[in-house]
Amino acid sequence: MGKQRLEAFSDGVIAIIITIMVLELRAPEGVDWSSLRPLLPVLLSYVLSFIYIGIYWNNHHHMLHAASKVNGRILWANLHLLFWLSLLPFATRWLGQNALASLPAALYGFDLLMAGVAYFILARALARHHGQDSLLAQAFGRDAKGLASIVIYAVGIALAFVEPRLANALYVAVALMWIVPDRRIEDRVAA
Repeated sequence: MGKQRLEAFSDGVIAIIITIMVLELRAPEGVDWSSLRPLLPVLLSYVLSFIYIGIYWNNHHHMLHAASKVNGRILWANLHLLFWLSLLPFATRWLGQNALASLPAALYGFDLLMAGVAYFILARALARHHGQDSLLAQAFGRDAKGLASIVIYAVGIALAFVEPRLANALYVAVALMWIVPDRRIEDRVAA
């Protein structure tokens, strides 16, 4: 089956996720710079989550650009990814309101971990559906960066119960790892 509906649905869900996140932001009570200080953790968690959504959207776009077809397994794998991404506004808000608390930092990391696992599953399902010699299978390879991200998220979750700031720093580090879109697919398509 064609991939167009999957792309359109995914784009719509991601747009709604971003909309929900921005609607969660509240204006400060005061009108001076000091009134923004208490909102800084909320704003920073929003920025980090927005970057993550952007990373997933960008890489999802590249991945589906290289795909020519989908099947039922891919549709469910994509829904699995969208489910975990749809929880990001909740995790973002809780982290932003409690930036130095262990459980919100761990839950945020768990959501990122599960989104990473879901993306890995979707990538593998697409590569399997297109064949071993396909552009997708060659581009994904062993996916060292994706697997490293999953490990870092798991370490971040554990660290959240020791020092939430370190956990949050690891989540930022993974985002920085992925801020440049995954070039593997783009480079293969260009070649």
